[in-house]
Amino acid sequence: MTTESAETLQIARTCPYAPPEQHLRLLREQPVTKVALPGGSEAWVAARYQDIRTVLSDPRFSANRRLPSSPRLNGEVIPGDSPLPKMMLEMDPPEHGPVRRAVVGEFTVRRMAALRPRIQQIVDEHLDAMLDGPRPVDLVRALALPVPSLVICELLGVPYEDHDFFQANSAQLLDHQITPQERQHASLEIAIYLDKLITAKEEDPTDDLLGRQVIKQRESGEVDHASLLSLAFLLLIAGHETTANMISLGTYMLLEHPEALDALRADPAKAPGAVEELLRHFTIAEFAIARVAMEDVELGGTVIPAGSGVLTLANAGNRDPEVFEDAETFDIERDARSHLAFGFGPHQCLGQSLARVELEIVFNSLFQRIPGLRLAVPAEQLTFKDHSTVYGMHELPVTW
Repeated sequence: MTTESAETLQIARTCPYAPPEQHLRLLREQPVTKVALPGGSEAWVAARYQDIRTVLSDPRFSANRRLPSSPRLNGEVIPGDSPLPKMMLEMDPPEHGPVRRAVVGEFTVRRMAALRPRIQQIVDEHLDAMLDGPRPVDLVRALALPVPSLVICELLGVPYEDHDFFQANSAQLLDHQITPQERQHASLEIAIYLDKLITAKEEDPTDDLLGRQVIKQRESGEVDHASLLSLAFLLLIAGHETTANMISLGTYMLLEHPEALDALRADPAKAPGAVEELLRHFTIAEFAIARVAMEDVELGGTVIPAGSGVLTLANAGNRDPEVFEDAETFDIERDARSHLAFGFGPHQCLGQSLARVELEIVFNSLFQRIPGLRLAVPAEQLTFKDHSTVYGMHELPVTW
């Protein structure tokens, strides 16, 4: 297929809580095909659930984003000699395994359960402030952003008073409309900040994730400053932006589906299932996962040539009728735990247990404490992050 004949991949969603219609058509008709990307390059896309799982778990597909053919929506290529830290999500075996194993213990289900009381306290404090303040209120600023930001700051040992700085820069990193120079500037700003923070923890380790990593590395040899920098970079950005967007989107979705909201209010034990269905339905990090075929690979009956970039259309995969019956329907009673919103395979989201705990606590607390919560503007006035690597809402005005 030539560049002229390749269909351009649609990025923006025409419906706030559904994939672009093009992606659903590809799922039905051309689940593995080549497309043109908005930045001018080409890549293959996989839209079917099982094919996506193959791409994300088969070692013949590399996660290295610094390979020239790694798909970039804006056409930007990360140079191999980039001064920015190489993050865990772009590492292949054998490099990836030891790096992930070194920190995976910080995100076990048991450790996240131990964090529940503190997360509940953070949520309650922000709901108190909402209830005591003026109405209407922007839920993004009042709750969705500060809660996961404060949680990840405490977990990593990052001063929360600096959250405006890293939120502004991480938003730039995820905006695929900005220039490469603007993206590099935002990346370097965060890297410089974290470099100083980690240096301070190396001198005086604190009782937080980064401080414990310093101690662990020192006990087994010497501290790997670069690996700590890349870890902090990844977790700081991924740890607040994704959950913040799911809080605002999930609140909007539940307000627009009163029967589901009534069921959740009547039985808070339904929260885990509701969270999984919300994650499946939105799949907000759809364009964050890219791979490169390192050899010819047959996928769904189509051969993807070696050196080709591959994007997984996980939002379409989460609508695959072979896996999810009546997949277009939002149903908090369905078992959606096998969704692809957290990815799949060795790079599956490290912080998924933390995200689940935060979302469960937020939705139960928000709707139990403010039962009259409603949109403060017509739904058609809401604006969404159609040009961000991670989908979300710019604002969510609510009242009660």
